[in-house]
Amino acid sequence: MPGPTEPDSDQGNPVRNDRRDVDPRGPDRRTPPLPPPIRPENAIRFGDGVWTLPDDLRWSFARSGGPGGQNVNKVSTKAELRLSLAALRNFRPEHRTRLRSIAGRYLTAAEEILITADETRSQLDNRAACLAKLRSVVEAATTRPKTRKKTKPSRGSKERRLKAKRVASDKKQRRNWKTGGE
Repeated sequence: MPGPTEPDSDQGNPVRNDRRDVDPRGPDRRTPPLPPPIRPENAIRFGDGVWTLPDDLRWSFARSGGPGGQNVNKVSTKAELRLSLAALRNFRPEHRTRLRSIAGRYLTAAEEILITADETRSQLDNRAACLAKLRSVVEAATTRPKTRKKTKPSRGSKERRLKAKRVASDKKQRRNWKTGGE
């Protein structure tokens, strides 16, 4: 019977054959998950711990359409905001699928959220409106909808419904102006 070390067949180096070099916690020990990234102070926060950096927001401005006099023709007040889904931190896969169903018109083929605002004549107000729309879309995607619990109508509600039907039926019967003998 060989000892605790045997020469390796390829290089002649001894290889340990005993159980002392095996991890006592098991062979399938997994590395711990990475901690979530630390959120900086200037981060834009959304619901359920989702956040992004202000540098990830891509802004562009254009001239607004529609009536408004000469201001429309010379001032770029329409705000357009783009945010990549990859830039959203702590955004889980279930959030992503919910966002696809909620924000169909805001989501582009390049996995970006595109939001425009041109309601006011102020670029600053339109920027604030874009951020408010973005916040509402992302928060709607991060909040889990309530599951519907099946319920049956109570006995009292059934009786009230039937009583209301009888009252309505009696009321309509009394409206009949014809008597039975004619």
